[in-house]
Amino acid sequence: MSDLFERHRPMLEAALQALRTREFWTPFPEVPSGKIYGETARSDGEAAFAELCGAAFAIPGHPEETHLGREESPFGPVLGITYPAASAATLIAASDAAAPALAEAGIEARVGVCLEALVRLNRMSFLIGNATMHTTGQAFAMAFQAGGPHAQDRGLEAVAVAFDEMTRFAGSARWEKPQGKSAPIVLEKNWAVIPTGISLAIGCNTFPTWNSYSGILASLASGNPVIVKPHPAAILPLALTVRVLREVLTEAGLPADSILLAVDQAGAEITKDLATNPAVRLIDYTGSSGFGDWLRANASQAQIFSEEAGVNTVTIAATDDFAGMCANLAFSLALYSGQMCTAPQNIYIPRGGITTDQGPKSFDEVAVGIASAIDALLSDAARAAGVCGAIANPATLERVQTARATGRIIRDSAPVGEGRSASPLLLALEDGDASAEEECFGPIAFLIAVDDADTGITRASGIARHKGAITAALYDTDEARITRAVRAFAQAGVNLSINLTGNIFVNQSAAFSDFHVTGANPAGNASLTDTAFVASRFRRVMWRRPAAA
Repeated sequence: MSDLFERHRPMLEAALQALRTREFWTPFPEVPSGKIYGETARSDGEAAFAELCGAAFAIPGHPEETHLGREESPFGPVLGITYPAASAATLIAASDAAAPALAEAGIEARVGVCLEALVRLNRMSFLIGNATMHTTGQAFAMAFQAGGPHAQDRGLEAVAVAFDEMTRFAGSARWEKPQGKSAPIVLEKNWAVIPTGISLAIGCNTFPTWNSYSGILASLASGNPVIVKPHPAAILPLALTVRVLREVLTEAGLPADSILLAVDQAGAEITKDLATNPAVRLIDYTGSSGFGDWLRANASQAQIFSEEAGVNTVTIAATDDFAGMCANLAFSLALYSGQMCTAPQNIYIPRGGITTDQGPKSFDEVAVGIASAIDALLSDAARAAGVCGAIANPATLERVQTARATGRIIRDSAPVGEGRSASPLLLALEDGDASAEEECFGPIAFLIAVDDADTGITRASGIARHKGAITAALYDTDEARITRAVRAFAQAGVNLSINLTGNIFVNQSAAFSDFHVTGANPAGNASLTDTAFVASRFRRVMWRRPAAA
C-alpha cells in the first residue's frame, strides 16, 4: 500500500515546500487546454457528462436502499441523474465498519490514496468542469478552474498539512533519565496517531468541490472515514469525487466505505440525522449562519469547521488609478453574479468624494465610474455570459428584486446569457442604513456614503468584527492611513487586499499561499488550510514500558 505514497512523494514534498514558503506553486494546471490535458479532453469531458445525464449513477458496492436525485442546470436542462441513497443509520453503520482498517492502514498508505485520487480527479477536470457548470451555474471556464484544478490544489494542501502534522514528532523514542548514582530510568516510548471519528462533509450549492475537498481529504488522510453530504442541487461533482476515492481505496486494499455519499432531497433531508449521530465527531460545513447555529446547538458531540455568511467590504479612500480601480471592482462584482463567498457587498465611499489620478471625484462620480465599468465589461454578450454565469438558486433572483427598493439605484440588474441570470445591482445608501448590515448574497452591492475615509475603515472593520467577513479591500494613497487600516482589519480578523488593479481580484484565494477565511470572525471558525484545520482530526496516544536490558 506504500506504492502510491512513493509514486507521489515528489509532489507531496513540493507541496510541503510551498506551504512553508507561501510562494506560487501548483501541480494542477488551471488552463483548460488540450495541449495540457489532451487534444480530445474537452470533447471527451462533454461526452462523459452527456452520458451521465438521464441515467442512474453507479457507485460499485455503495450502500443503496433507493435512488434519488433532482438536479436541474441553472442554464435550463434537467440532469435526470439518480444516485444510490441510504438512510443515515445505514451510512453510519457502514462508515463505522470501515473505520478500524482505515485507521490501521497507517499514515503513508492513507496519504498515498489521497494523492493518487487527486491525480485521477485532475485527469477528469473537463468532466468535473461540466458537472460543476451544470449544477452551480458557473460559466465553463470558471467551473473548470474552481471545480477542478483549484479544488484539487486545496485538497492537496490539506493532505500536505495533515501529513506534516502527523509526522511532526517522532513515532518512538528511547527515553533515558539520569538518576545520579543509581541506574538511569530507561523507557521505550511509542506514539500512535488515533483518528477522531466519523467525518461529515456538508457541501454547498455554489462551490461543491472547492469548499469540500479540504475537509474530506484532511479527514481521510488522518484516518477518519468520511460521509459526503452534497447539496441536493449539486450532487454530481461530489459523486464523481466519491467514486474515484472509493476506486483508489479498493485498489489499495482498504474499505471503499471509508468514503460514502449521502444523497437526499427537499422534504426528506438526512443532514440533521447524520450531524447529531454520536459517531460523527467531525463536521465540515459551508452555508448559512442559520444552519451553522443549529449545528452548534445540536451537534455538540462534533468538532465543527465552518464557513458561513459574512459582509465583505471595499473602502475607497483615494486612488492613483481610477480607471483600473473601477475595472477591477467591476469584475469582482460581476464574477459569477456575486455568488462567491469572497465577493464584495458594502463599498464605503466618502460623502465628499475622493482624490484620483483624474482629479477629484464626487461620491456620484465614483459610483457612476464603477457602474460604467460594469457596463463596459458586460457589453459583449458572450463575455457577459462567461463572467456572470447563471444564478444557482432561484431565491437569489428574488433577493435582487426585493433589494431594488432598499436604496437609490445606481445601476439596475438585468438578465445576461442563458438560464437564470442577473448582472450586478448597485444601490446608493447613507451610512447607518440597516439594509447593509447583513449579507445580501448574490449580485447586489451597496455604495455607502460615509463622512470620510477613516469612518469607512471603521465601518468596514467593525462589520467584519461583529457580522463576519471573508475579504476586505482598500483603495488609498495615504500610507499612514493604510497602516491604520491594516491594523484595524487585522484586529477584526479579516484578510485585507490593498489597491488591487489588473488581473488580480479580491475574490481570488490561492492554495498554498492564501489562508482562506481566518477563523477569527463570525464568517467562519476555520481556515483553509492552517494547522488548526487538521490538528483536531487526530490525537496522539502513547504506550511505554521499561527498555529491555
